[in-house]
Amino acid sequence: MTDSAAPAPDSAGRAPDSAGRAPHSAGPGPAPAPEAARFLTRNVVDALPAGDLERRLARGRPLRVKLGVDPTTPDIHLGHTVVLQKLREFQELGHTVVLIIGDYTGRVGDPSGRSSIRPQAAPEEIDRNAETYERQAYTVLDRSRTQVRRNSEWLDMSMEELFRLARTATVAQLLERDDFAERYGSGEPISILELLYPLLQGYDSVAIRADVELGATDQKFNVLLARDVQQAYGIEPQSILTMPILPGIDGVQKMSKSLGNYVGVDDPPEEMYGKLMRIPDSVLSTYYELLLDREPVADMPPRDAKRALAWELTARYHGEDAARAAQERFDTIHVRREAPAEIEEFAFPGDEGGSATVHLPALLADAFGISRSEGRRLLAQAGVKLDGETIGEDRMDLPAEALDGAVIQLGRRRYKRLRRR
Repeated sequence: MTDSAAPAPDSAGRAPDSAGRAPHSAGPGPAPAPEAARFLTRNVVDALPAGDLERRLARGRPLRVKLGVDPTTPDIHLGHTVVLQKLREFQELGHTVVLIIGDYTGRVGDPSGRSSIRPQAAPEEIDRNAETYERQAYTVLDRSRTQVRRNSEWLDMSMEELFRLARTATVAQLLERDDFAERYGSGEPISILELLYPLLQGYDSVAIRADVELGATDQKFNVLLARDVQQAYGIEPQSILTMPILPGIDGVQKMSKSLGNYVGVDDPPEEMYGKLMRIPDSVLSTYYELLLDREPVADMPPRDAKRALAWELTARYHGEDAARAAQERFDTIHVRREAPAEIEEFAFPGDEGGSATVHLPALLADAFGISRSEGRRLLAQAGVKLDGETIGEDRMDLPAEALDGAVIQLGRRRYKRLRRR
Protein backbone atom coordinates (compact mmCIF):
# COMPACT_ATOMS: atom_id res chain seq x y z
CA MET A 1 0.00 0.00 0.00
CA THR A 2 1.19 3.48 -0.85
CA ASP A 3 0.55 5.70 2.17
CA SER A 4 -0.51 9.16 1.03
CA ALA A 5 -0.59 10.76 4.47
CA ALA A 6 1.54 13.82 5.01
CA PRO A 7 5.24 12.93 5.27
CA ALA A 8 6.24 12.36 8.88
CA PRO A 9 9.60 13.28 10.38
CA ASP A 10 11.76 10.32 11.31
CA SER A 11 13.01 9.59 14.82
CA ALA A 12 15.63 12.26 14.40
CA GLY A 13 13.09 14.83 13.23
CA ARG A 14 14.11 14.76 9.52
CA ALA A 15 11.39 15.00 6.89
CA PRO A 16 10.85 12.28 4.27
CA ASP A 17 11.58 12.93 0.62
CA SER A 18 8.99 14.21 -1.84
CA ALA A 19 7.70 10.68 -2.53
CA GLY A 20 6.92 10.16 1.16
CA ARG A 21 9.78 7.71 1.79
CA ALA A 22 11.44 7.77 5.18
CA PRO A 23 14.91 9.33 5.17
CA HIS A 24 18.05 7.40 6.00
CA SER A 25 18.81 7.70 9.69
CA ALA A 26 22.39 7.65 10.90
CA GLY A 27 21.27 6.60 14.36
CA PRO A 28 18.37 6.59 16.81
CA GLY A 29 17.19 9.71 18.52
CA PRO A 30 13.84 11.10 19.59
CA ALA A 31 12.12 13.67 17.40
CA PRO A 32 11.91 17.08 19.08
CA ALA A 33 8.71 16.87 21.14
CA PRO A 34 7.21 20.20 19.95
CA GLU A 35 7.73 19.25 16.29
CA ALA A 36 6.35 15.73 16.75
CA ALA A 37 3.33 17.03 18.69
CA ARG A 38 2.54 19.59 15.98
CA PHE A 39 2.75 16.89 13.32
CA LEU A 40 0.55 14.44 15.19
CA THR A 41 -2.11 17.00 16.16
CA ARG A 42 -2.22 19.03 12.93
CA ASN A 43 -5.53 17.58 11.70
CA VAL A 44 -7.26 16.42 14.89
CA VAL A 45 -10.41 17.91 16.40
CA ASP A 46 -9.40 17.57 20.06
CA ALA A 47 -6.02 17.05 21.72
CA LEU A 48 -6.73 16.88 25.46
CA PRO A 49 -5.55 17.87 27.96
CA ALA A 50 -3.86 20.75 26.14
CA GLY A 51 -0.10 20.21 25.90
CA ASP A 52 -0.24 16.73 27.45
CA LEU A 53 0.84 14.86 24.33
CA GLU A 54 3.92 17.05 23.93
CA ARG A 55 4.88 16.43 27.57
CA ARG A 56 4.65 12.67 27.04
CA LEU A 57 6.67 12.83 23.85
CA ALA A 58 9.36 14.81 25.66
CA ARG A 59 10.02 11.84 27.95
CA GLY A 60 11.68 10.10 25.02
CA ARG A 61 10.12 6.66 25.38
CA PRO A 62 7.78 4.89 22.94
CA LEU A 63 4.13 5.56 23.76
CA ARG A 64 1.37 2.96 23.87
CA VAL A 65 -1.32 4.32 21.58
CA LYS A 66 -4.72 2.68 21.90
CA LEU A 67 -7.62 2.18 19.52
CA GLY A 68 -10.57 0.05 20.53
CA VAL A 69 -12.91 -1.38 17.90
CA ASP A 70 -16.07 -3.45 18.29
CA PRO A 71 -16.26 -5.79 15.28
CA THR A 72 -20.04 -5.71 14.92
CA THR A 73 -19.60 -5.53 11.11
CA PRO A 74 -16.96 -7.42 9.10
CA ASP A 75 -15.51 -4.69 6.91
CA ILE A 76 -13.38 -1.59 7.34
CA HIS A 77 -14.42 1.37 5.24
CA LEU A 78 -12.59 4.59 4.40
CA GLY A 79 -14.18 6.32 7.40
CA HIS A 80 -12.31 3.93 9.70
CA THR A 81 -9.03 4.68 7.95
CA VAL A 82 -9.05 8.30 9.12
CA VAL A 83 -8.17 7.10 12.63
CA LEU A 84 -5.98 4.24 11.35
CA GLN A 85 -3.84 6.66 9.34
CA LYS A 86 -3.24 8.72 12.48
CA LEU A 87 -2.15 5.55 14.28
CA ARG A 88 0.26 4.85 11.42
CA GLU A 89 1.82 8.28 11.93
CA PHE A 90 2.50 7.39 15.58
CA GLN A 91 4.08 4.14 14.42
CA GLU A 92 6.35 5.94 11.97
CA LEU A 93 7.64 8.01 14.89
CA GLY A 94 8.55 4.83 16.77
CA HIS A 95 5.46 4.34 18.95
CA THR A 96 3.43 1.17 19.53
CA VAL A 97 -0.21 0.84 18.53
CA VAL A 98 -2.40 -1.40 20.68
CA LEU A 99 -5.45 -2.43 18.68
CA ILE A 100 -8.11 -3.74 21.03
CA ILE A 101 -10.68 -6.03 19.47
CA GLY A 102 -13.82 -5.56 21.54
CA ASP A 103 -15.04 -9.15 21.55
CA TYR A 104 -16.58 -8.48 24.99
CA THR A 105 -17.72 -4.87 24.55
CA GLY A 106 -19.10 -5.85 21.14
CA ARG A 107 -21.65 -8.01 22.93
CA VAL A 108 -22.86 -4.93 24.79
CA GLY A 109 -22.86 -2.59 21.78
CA ASP A 110 -21.44 0.93 21.81
CA PRO A 111 -24.34 3.32 22.54
CA SER A 112 -22.51 6.32 21.03
CA GLY A 113 -24.85 8.16 18.70
CA ARG A 114 -27.66 5.68 19.27
CA SER A 115 -31.27 6.73 19.79
CA SER A 116 -32.36 3.22 20.85
CA ILE A 117 -30.91 0.03 22.33
CA ARG A 118 -28.49 -1.64 19.89
CA PRO A 119 -29.32 -5.28 19.01
CA GLN A 120 -26.89 -7.75 20.59
CA ALA A 121 -24.40 -9.37 18.22
CA ALA A 122 -23.75 -13.11 18.48
CA PRO A 123 -20.28 -14.09 19.81
CA GLU A 124 -19.64 -16.26 16.73
CA GLU A 125 -20.38 -13.33 14.43
CA ILE A 126 -18.10 -11.05 16.45
CA ASP A 127 -15.25 -13.59 16.20
CA ARG A 128 -15.65 -13.87 12.41
CA ASN A 129 -15.78 -10.12 12.01
CA ALA A 130 -12.71 -9.66 14.23
CA GLU A 131 -10.57 -11.81 11.93
CA THR A 132 -11.61 -9.79 8.88
CA TYR A 133 -11.19 -6.46 10.68
CA GLU A 134 -7.67 -7.30 11.84
CA ARG A 135 -6.59 -8.39 8.35
CA GLN A 136 -7.99 -5.23 6.76
CA ALA A 137 -6.46 -2.97 9.43
CA TYR A 138 -3.01 -4.04 8.25
CA THR A 139 -3.68 -2.35 4.90
CA VAL A 140 -2.89 0.82 6.90
CA LEU A 141 -1.05 -0.20 10.07
CA ASP A 142 2.53 -1.46 10.36
CA ARG A 143 2.18 -5.03 11.61
CA SER A 144 5.61 -4.95 13.31
CA ARG A 145 4.55 -2.03 15.54
CA THR A 146 1.03 -3.27 16.30
CA GLN A 147 -0.12 -5.32 19.28
CA VAL A 148 -3.57 -6.89 18.94
CA ARG A 149 -5.46 -7.70 22.14
CA ARG A 150 -9.00 -8.86 22.84
CA ASN A 151 -10.74 -7.31 25.80
CA SER A 152 -12.18 -10.68 26.83
CA GLU A 153 -8.68 -11.20 28.27
CA TRP A 154 -9.55 -8.88 31.18
CA LEU A 155 -13.28 -8.12 31.04
CA ASP A 156 -14.24 -11.69 31.97
CA MET A 157 -13.91 -10.46 35.55
CA SER A 158 -15.29 -11.45 38.93
CA MET A 159 -18.28 -9.63 40.47
CA GLU A 160 -15.94 -8.06 43.03
CA GLU A 161 -13.82 -6.58 40.22
CA LEU A 162 -16.93 -5.38 38.39
CA PHE A 163 -18.18 -3.66 41.56
CA ARG A 164 -14.83 -1.88 41.89
CA LEU A 165 -15.06 -0.71 38.27
CA ALA A 166 -18.66 0.47 38.70
CA ARG A 167 -17.59 2.69 41.63
CA THR A 168 -15.37 4.78 39.35
CA ALA A 169 -18.31 6.76 37.87
CA THR A 170 -21.77 7.99 38.84
CA VAL A 171 -25.08 7.70 36.98
CA ALA A 172 -25.24 11.49 36.82
CA GLN A 173 -21.82 11.54 35.17
CA LEU A 174 -22.88 8.94 32.58
CA LEU A 175 -26.10 10.79 31.82
CA GLU A 176 -24.05 13.82 30.79
CA ARG A 177 -23.54 12.06 27.45
CA ASP A 178 -25.65 13.79 24.81
CA ASP A 179 -27.17 10.57 23.48
CA PHE A 180 -28.02 9.27 26.96
CA ALA A 181 -29.42 12.66 28.00
CA GLU A 182 -31.65 12.83 24.91
CA ARG A 183 -32.95 9.29 25.36
CA TYR A 184 -33.53 9.81 29.09
CA GLY A 185 -35.34 13.10 28.45
CA SER A 186 -37.61 11.55 25.82
CA GLY A 187 -38.40 8.48 27.91
CA GLU A 188 -36.49 6.06 25.67
CA PRO A 189 -35.07 3.03 27.52
CA ILE A 190 -31.38 2.88 28.44
CA SER A 191 -30.11 -0.51 29.53
CA ILE A 192 -27.77 -1.01 32.47
CA LEU A 193 -25.37 -2.68 30.04
CA GLU A 194 -25.25 0.49 27.93
CA LEU A 195 -24.43 2.54 31.02
CA LEU A 196 -21.60 0.11 31.76
CA TYR A 197 -20.16 0.32 28.25
CA PRO A 198 -18.04 3.49 28.77
CA LEU A 199 -16.63 1.98 31.97
CA LEU A 200 -15.71 -1.26 30.19
CA GLN A 201 -14.01 0.72 27.44
CA GLY A 202 -12.22 2.76 30.08
CA TYR A 203 -10.98 -0.39 31.77
CA ASP A 204 -9.33 -1.38 28.48
CA SER A 205 -7.05 1.63 29.00
CA VAL A 206 -6.24 0.38 32.51
CA ALA A 207 -5.45 -3.14 31.30
CA ILE A 208 -3.00 -2.08 28.60
CA ARG A 209 -1.72 1.04 30.44
CA ALA A 210 -2.53 3.31 27.49
CA ASP A 211 -0.57 6.55 27.12
CA VAL A 212 -2.76 7.88 24.31
CA GLU A 213 -6.19 6.91 23.01
CA LEU A 214 -7.60 7.81 19.61
CA GLY A 215 -11.19 7.87 18.44
CA ALA A 216 -13.63 9.71 16.25
CA THR A 217 -15.40 12.75 17.66
CA ASP A 218 -18.42 10.64 18.68
CA GLN A 219 -16.08 8.80 21.09
CA LYS A 220 -15.03 11.91 23.01
CA PHE A 221 -17.10 11.14 26.12
CA ASN A 222 -15.83 7.55 26.30
CA VAL A 223 -12.14 8.36 25.90
CA LEU A 224 -12.36 11.19 28.44
CA LEU A 225 -14.13 8.95 30.96
CA ALA A 226 -11.32 6.42 30.53
CA ARG A 227 -8.99 9.01 32.09
CA ASP A 228 -11.13 8.94 35.25
CA VAL A 229 -11.12 5.14 35.29
CA GLN A 230 -7.33 5.03 34.92
CA GLN A 231 -6.90 7.54 37.72
CA ALA A 232 -9.15 5.48 40.01
CA TYR A 233 -6.80 2.53 39.44
CA GLY A 234 -3.67 4.58 40.15
CA ILE A 235 -2.56 4.88 36.52
CA GLU A 236 -1.55 8.15 34.85
CA PRO A 237 -4.56 9.30 32.77
CA GLN A 238 -4.09 9.02 29.01
CA SER A 239 -3.92 11.79 26.44
CA ILE A 240 -6.75 11.74 23.94
CA LEU A 241 -6.95 12.69 20.28
CA THR A 242 -10.27 12.78 18.43
CA MET A 243 -10.46 12.70 14.65
CA PRO A 244 -13.07 14.14 12.28
CA ILE A 245 -15.81 11.86 10.97
CA LEU A 246 -15.75 11.21 7.23
CA PRO A 247 -19.11 11.81 5.50
CA GLY A 248 -20.43 9.02 3.34
CA ILE A 249 -20.58 9.15 -0.44
CA ASP A 250 -24.04 10.73 -0.07
CA GLY A 251 -22.29 13.76 1.44
CA VAL A 252 -24.85 13.98 4.25
CA GLN A 253 -24.54 11.29 6.90
CA LYS A 254 -21.38 9.75 8.33
CA MET A 255 -19.95 6.86 6.34
CA SER A 256 -21.61 3.66 7.47
CA LYS A 257 -22.15 0.22 5.99
CA SER A 258 -25.67 0.10 7.44
CA LEU A 259 -26.55 3.29 5.54
CA GLY A 260 -25.09 1.97 2.29
CA ASN A 261 -22.98 5.12 1.79
CA TYR A 262 -19.58 3.54 2.38
CA VAL A 263 -16.45 2.64 0.43
CA GLY A 264 -14.89 -0.54 1.81
CA VAL A 265 -11.13 -1.05 1.73
CA ASP A 266 -11.85 -4.52 0.33
CA ASP A 267 -14.27 -3.29 -2.33
CA PRO A 268 -13.26 -4.44 -5.84
CA PRO A 269 -11.17 -1.77 -7.63
CA GLU A 270 -13.87 -0.81 -10.13
CA GLU A 271 -16.44 -0.52 -7.35
CA MET A 272 -14.15 1.59 -5.16
CA TYR A 273 -13.31 3.90 -8.06
CA GLY A 274 -16.95 4.22 -9.12
CA LYS A 275 -18.19 4.98 -5.61
CA LEU A 276 -15.58 7.70 -5.12
CA MET A 277 -16.61 9.34 -8.40
CA ARG A 278 -20.11 9.72 -6.94
CA ILE A 279 -19.21 11.92 -3.96
CA PRO A 280 -20.79 15.40 -4.05
CA ASP A 281 -18.57 18.38 -4.83
CA SER A 282 -19.42 19.77 -1.38
CA VAL A 283 -17.37 17.08 0.43
CA LEU A 284 -14.49 16.83 -2.05
CA SER A 285 -12.15 18.96 0.07
CA THR A 286 -13.05 16.93 3.18
CA TYR A 287 -12.13 13.68 1.43
CA TYR A 288 -8.81 15.13 0.30
CA GLU A 289 -7.98 16.46 3.77
CA LEU A 290 -8.97 13.34 5.73
CA LEU A 291 -7.83 10.64 3.30
CA LEU A 292 -4.94 12.22 1.36
CA ASP A 293 -3.87 14.86 3.91
CA ARG A 294 -3.85 17.68 1.38
CA GLU A 295 -6.14 20.05 -0.49
CA PRO A 296 -7.24 19.45 -4.09
CA VAL A 297 -5.10 21.20 -6.69
CA ALA A 298 -6.19 24.82 -6.94
CA ASP A 299 -8.52 25.61 -9.85
CA MET A 300 -8.82 21.93 -10.82
CA PRO A 301 -12.38 21.19 -12.01
CA PRO A 302 -14.29 19.04 -9.47
CA ARG A 303 -14.64 16.15 -11.93
CA ASP A 304 -10.87 16.02 -12.48
CA ALA A 305 -10.24 16.32 -8.74
CA LYS A 306 -12.56 13.34 -8.14
CA ARG A 307 -10.74 11.32 -10.80
CA ALA A 308 -7.41 12.04 -9.08
CA LEU A 309 -8.86 11.14 -5.66
CA ALA A 310 -10.50 7.94 -6.94
CA TRP A 311 -7.35 6.84 -8.76
CA GLU A 312 -5.03 7.48 -5.80
CA LEU A 313 -7.20 5.71 -3.24
CA THR A 314 -7.84 2.75 -5.54
CA ALA A 315 -4.09 2.50 -6.18
CA ARG A 316 -3.42 2.68 -2.44
CA TYR A 317 -5.50 -0.40 -1.67
CA HIS A 318 -5.25 -2.37 -4.93
CA GLY A 319 -2.13 -1.15 -6.79
CA GLU A 320 -1.63 1.13 -9.77
CA ASP A 321 -2.46 -1.47 -12.44
CA ALA A 322 -5.84 -2.14 -10.83
CA ALA A 323 -6.49 1.59 -10.51
CA ARG A 324 -5.76 2.14 -14.22
CA ALA A 325 -8.07 -0.73 -15.14
CA ALA A 326 -10.81 0.64 -12.87
CA GLN A 327 -10.48 4.09 -14.41
CA GLU A 328 -10.66 2.66 -17.93
CA ARG A 329 -13.75 0.64 -17.04
CA PHE A 330 -15.37 3.74 -15.55
CA ASP A 331 -14.61 5.77 -18.70
CA THR A 332 -15.93 2.98 -20.91
CA ILE A 333 -19.26 2.85 -19.10
CA HIS A 334 -19.82 6.43 -17.98
CA VAL A 335 -17.86 8.62 -20.40
CA ARG A 336 -18.06 6.69 -23.67
CA ARG A 337 -21.33 4.96 -22.63
CA GLU A 338 -20.09 1.56 -23.76
CA ALA A 339 -20.42 -1.84 -22.12
CA PRO A 340 -17.14 -3.14 -20.67
CA ALA A 341 -15.10 -5.51 -22.83
CA GLU A 342 -15.07 -8.26 -20.20
CA ILE A 343 -18.40 -9.12 -18.58
CA GLU A 344 -18.92 -11.93 -16.08
CA GLU A 345 -21.37 -14.57 -17.24
CA PHE A 346 -24.36 -15.72 -15.22
CA ALA A 347 -26.09 -19.01 -16.02
CA PHE A 348 -29.83 -19.01 -15.41
CA PRO A 349 -32.37 -21.84 -15.53
CA GLY A 350 -34.61 -21.21 -18.49
CA ASP A 351 -37.23 -23.88 -18.09
CA GLU A 352 -38.39 -24.03 -14.48
CA GLY A 353 -41.54 -26.04 -13.89
CA GLY A 354 -42.07 -26.57 -17.61
CA SER A 355 -42.18 -22.85 -18.36
CA ALA A 356 -39.71 -21.05 -20.61
CA THR A 357 -40.47 -17.68 -19.03
CA VAL A 358 -38.03 -15.99 -16.63
CA HIS A 359 -39.23 -13.73 -13.80
CA LEU A 360 -36.84 -10.77 -13.91
CA PRO A 361 -36.91 -9.80 -10.18
CA ALA A 362 -35.86 -13.38 -9.34
CA LEU A 363 -33.16 -13.31 -12.02
CA LEU A 364 -31.79 -9.99 -10.71
CA ALA A 365 -31.77 -11.35 -7.17
CA ASP A 366 -29.77 -14.43 -8.19
CA ALA A 367 -27.41 -12.62 -10.57
CA PHE A 368 -26.56 -9.56 -8.45
CA GLY A 369 -27.20 -10.70 -4.87
CA ILE A 370 -30.10 -8.33 -4.19
CA SER A 371 -33.60 -9.04 -2.91
CA ARG A 372 -36.51 -9.61 -5.26
CA SER A 373 -38.26 -6.54 -3.89
CA GLU A 374 -35.15 -4.48 -4.69
CA GLY A 375 -35.23 -5.97 -8.20
CA ARG A 376 -38.85 -4.90 -8.64
CA ARG A 377 -38.03 -1.42 -7.36
CA LEU A 378 -35.15 -1.01 -9.82
CA LEU A 379 -37.35 -2.17 -12.70
CA ALA A 380 -40.00 0.37 -11.67
CA GLN A 381 -37.36 3.10 -11.56
CA ALA A 382 -35.94 2.24 -15.02
CA GLY A 383 -32.71 1.03 -13.41
CA VAL A 384 -32.39 -2.14 -15.48
CA LYS A 385 -31.29 -2.44 -19.13
CA LEU A 386 -31.12 -5.40 -21.47
CA ASP A 387 -28.64 -4.95 -24.33
CA GLY A 388 -28.83 -1.20 -23.73
CA GLU A 389 -32.65 -1.02 -23.73
CA THR A 390 -34.43 0.02 -20.54
CA ILE A 391 -36.73 -2.68 -19.13
CA GLY A 392 -39.72 -1.30 -17.25
CA GLU A 393 -42.00 -2.77 -14.60
CA ASP A 394 -44.45 -3.79 -17.33
CA ARG A 395 -41.96 -6.46 -18.46
CA MET A 396 -41.40 -8.47 -15.30
CA ASP A 397 -41.44 -11.78 -17.21
CA LEU A 398 -39.47 -12.43 -20.40
CA PRO A 399 -38.90 -15.49 -22.59
CA ALA A 400 -35.73 -17.38 -21.74
CA GLU A 401 -34.60 -17.32 -25.37
CA ALA A 402 -34.72 -13.50 -25.37
CA LEU A 403 -32.31 -13.44 -22.41
CA ASP A 404 -29.82 -16.06 -23.58
CA GLY A 405 -26.61 -14.27 -24.61
CA ALA A 406 -27.93 -10.81 -23.67
CA VAL A 407 -26.13 -8.32 -21.41
CA ILE A 408 -28.19 -7.18 -18.45
CA GLN A 409 -27.19 -3.96 -16.71
CA LEU A 410 -28.17 -3.05 -13.14
CA GLY A 411 -27.75 0.62 -12.32
CA ARG A 412 -24.76 2.33 -13.87
CA ARG A 413 -21.89 -0.04 -13.19
CA ARG A 414 -23.06 -3.64 -12.80
CA TYR A 415 -23.25 -6.00 -15.78
CA LYS A 416 -23.81 -9.71 -16.38
CA ARG A 417 -23.90 -11.66 -19.63
CA LEU A 418 -26.76 -14.15 -19.39
CA ARG A 419 -26.41 -17.77 -20.46
CA ARG A 420 -29.27 -20.25 -20.40
CA ARG A 421 -28.39 -23.58 -18.87
